[in-house]
Amino acid sequence: MRKQDIKLVQVHRRALLGAGSILMLGTFLYSARLLAQANPLRIGVIGSGNIGGTIGGLWVKSGHPVMFSSRHPDELKDMVAKLGSLAQAGSVEQAIAFGDVLFIAVPYGAIPQIGRDYSATMKGKIMLDACNAVLARDGDIVNEVEQNGIGTTSQKYLAGARIVRAFNTMSYMTFARDAHRPDPKLAIPIAGDDAQAVQTAAGLVRDAGFDPVVVGNLADARRFQRGQPGYGQPVPAAELKKILSLP
Repeated sequence: MRKQDIKLVQVHRRALLGAGSILMLGTFLYSARLLAQANPLRIGVIGSGNIGGTIGGLWVKSGHPVMFSSRHPDELKDMVAKLGSLAQAGSVEQAIAFGDVLFIAVPYGAIPQIGRDYSATMKGKIMLDACNAVLARDGDIVNEVEQNGIGTTSQKYLAGARIVRAFNTMSYMTFARDAHRPDPKLAIPIAGDDAQAVQTAAGLVRDAGFDPVVVGNLADARRFQRGQPGYGQPVPAAELKKILSLP
């Protein structure tokens, strides 16, 4: 065989080996993505009223184990029985210990006490925060929220948790009615300082049947707190981005 032919064969062989390696890498990455999507997250819900019960129930239906909590967990037995084996009820302390991810949906005035009681056990955990500050119900903390923004205020009192604002802009009835509707899905604005936490929150928004719209960091969460342009907007992602002047 001539030297030129030998070199040509070697070039083809290297090309095939390279293509095979790329194919194997692509297959591995695809399998890893599927594995990540298939692995459910254990979710601890703090406050299992209308919002906590509705969103937590949607996560149960999508395959995530959820522990619902309240000050009176016995009152949650009927709800978890209807949701099936992936749902259970417990104390706030138990839900925090149970959850890979936490979801808090309580009156905003309760947040400082929850932070004082449980900040050590929350430390490092991703927490989706759906709480709204209402003056008639929550008192003086509303003034702090108005001055500093709700995302920044939540992070102050829930120190150590990796806060992502989510599911605070609409009523539980809207969430229950529009979950998993045909495209375009209902948009849910989210915001957080921790990129991994935001990514996890976005996945959970999709699992609940909605379309996440990342607005920015926690300071930007004021753009969809009560009384702001992004609040109470039951619209698809493209329209919400226009309202908030997002790219």
